[in-house]
Amino acid sequence: MIKVLVIDDQVLVRAGLVALLRAVPDLDVVGDAACGEEAVSQAAALRPDVILMDIRMPGMNGVTATERILAAQGDHQPRVLILTTFDLDEYIYNALRVGASGFLLKDTPPERLIAAIHTIAAGDMLFAPSVTRRLIEAYTRRPDLPAAPAAPSPALDVLTTREAEVLEHVGHARSNAEIATSLGVSEATVKTHLNRAMAKLHLTSRAQAVALAYECGLVTPGRPRPTSP
Repeated sequence: MIKVLVIDDQVLVRAGLVALLRAVPDLDVVGDAACGEEAVSQAAALRPDVILMDIRMPGMNGVTATERILAAQGDHQPRVLILTTFDLDEYIYNALRVGASGFLLKDTPPERLIAAIHTIAAGDMLFAPSVTRRLIEAYTRRPDLPAAPAAPSPALDVLTTREAEVLEHVGHARSNAEIATSLGVSEATVKTHLNRAMAKLHLTSRAQAVALAYECGLVTPGRPRPTSP
């Protein structure tokens, strides 16, 4: 069973989500809350596997709540699925940085919501690679952001050449299968290199790896994705 915690400040939306998910045999809705503060306390008490997190709520927003939950959970890291809209790019990027595992529009059909919960519970990101890439690149093109480094950050020097190469592909939001095809290796090999890179860089999610690839200059908006050798 996948334990789910539902966070949304709109009573009808929250009740609808709870009712929908309780009808799914392998989902167990362990609780629901109306604000970020309640989300943090319930996550600690109930230890859910997946949290559906509204992003704009009175008081503590969903990004801050996500950051506090993931920082406090220790060896039990829930997967956080942010409920959002595309016009909140700054929230989306910040959610990536603190470790959210995916993003979902509130008008998403029920079957896609259920599939999304299973996807992130299995450890994957939710959005298709093209959507994730578009959101991050839209944010990194903002004129008020500092310019991207001209060359990759020295922070990446701890990586092997192959680990950096895999991280670059991840930064372009490619799936493990796509990376494996491009590099001519197995998906298991890709996972190994990515896991080692994330451990060296103290990252806890693939979403953070995508964000770091942009922040460190490994990937820059407008630069073509790496191709097969």
